[in-house]
Amino acid sequence: MTGPAIGGRAPGAVESVGGSGSRAAEPKRRRHWGAPWAWIVFIIGALYFLVPLLATFEVSMRAKPLFAAYTNSFADPGFFSSLIYSFVIGLITIVLSIALIVPTAYWVRLRAPRLRPIVEFVTLLPFVIPPVVLVFGLIKAFSRPPLPLTDSDLGSSALLVFAYIVLSLPYMYRAVDSGLRAIDIRSLTEAAQSMGAGWTTILIRIILPNLRVALLSGAFLSLAIVIGEYAIASYLVRPAFGPYLSLVGANRAYEPAAVSLISFGLTWLAMIAIAVIGRGSRTRVQIGGAR
Repeated sequence: MTGPAIGGRAPGAVESVGGSGSRAAEPKRRRHWGAPWAWIVFIIGALYFLVPLLATFEVSMRAKPLFAAYTNSFADPGFFSSLIYSFVIGLITIVLSIALIVPTAYWVRLRAPRLRPIVEFVTLLPFVIPPVVLVFGLIKAFSRPPLPLTDSDLGSSALLVFAYIVLSLPYMYRAVDSGLRAIDIRSLTEAAQSMGAGWTTILIRIILPNLRVALLSGAFLSLAIVIGEYAIASYLVRPAFGPYLSLVGANRAYEPAAVSLISFGLTWLAMIAIAVIGRGSRTRVQIGGAR
């Protein structure tokens, strides 16, 4: 009686080896381009975004001679002055919003989580209170002592910044809160405190670098709100871009379309510049001992 051979292969061993070799010899699969419905949604969204821009460009090109609407817009001194004013106000709004919201959201998530529903409710109030009601309340409150801010240009500009901070609260707070949710702030804080860091150092050198993407998202939305806002700047009689665009639209035919496209392009360039500046200085935050 013959026993099984020593070192004999298991049944199907050759087949399994041959199968793996055949799979390796198979040609690479074609690149997967996604589901057709996803491309349909993408195309519809792109058309929804691009068709109004193309229609606006077509209207601006009706002026004679060719590109006259754009040359007239660039020749108008009020165009650049109002746009620069709105950009400066927007940057100040972004900086002050970050200085206000980041410590608040950080402290609420770290030390006072029970206050989070109240803070979220307060940040959602700009969706409920119309800008017209907000600006009338600000004028009523700050047009007389002890803080008559509307009596001077600087005070009115400061009041405009405060109003824009209120308008940007829902977007900036949601962006910062999402960024804080994505990191372990408790472990970072405890590790930093064990190394002797104070609260200011923790916020500036640890929390803010980890919130770079979230802060950029909030900054984009805040800048877009400031550039296109009309009611508050108009009632405060500020030389912002929104009132200027409304004035041009009431007095000229084709220049408003050109101004809209120019401001759209400049706003996107400003957002790209903010993104490049924010992402260019990448700082790796590491807390721990020697490796």
